[in-house]
Amino acid sequence: MRLLDQGVTGIICASDPLAFGAVRAARRRGLSVPADVSVVGYDDSAFMNCTEPPLTTVRQPIEAMGRAAVELLCVQIGGRTVPSDELLFEPELVVRGSTAQPPHTASR
Repeated sequence: MRLLDQGVTGIICASDPLAFGAVRAARRRGLSVPADVSVVGYDDSAFMNCTEPPLTTVRQPIEAMGRAAVELLCVQIGGRTVPSDELLFEPELVVRGSTAQPPHTASR
């Protein structure tokens, strides 16, 4: 609510449920999503494309992450040394209806 009171035009949330809460808070303030404020979640949780508006979110490659974890676990169970390298997985921005271009403001 404090962010909305400050007039922000975009909110990025750490999870989809938090983003859904931000959409609800904006509506309680009489704001339209995405016309007045854009909202982005994280995780591409089930049913977030069924919300109104459908939630823009960051999708993690869960299957690839799980596969890598199982492979590393099998290596460790097999008694071999697990590489200490950092594994990087590229997320994907899934653009849906909760985001839009910011409203035009007058030039100063």
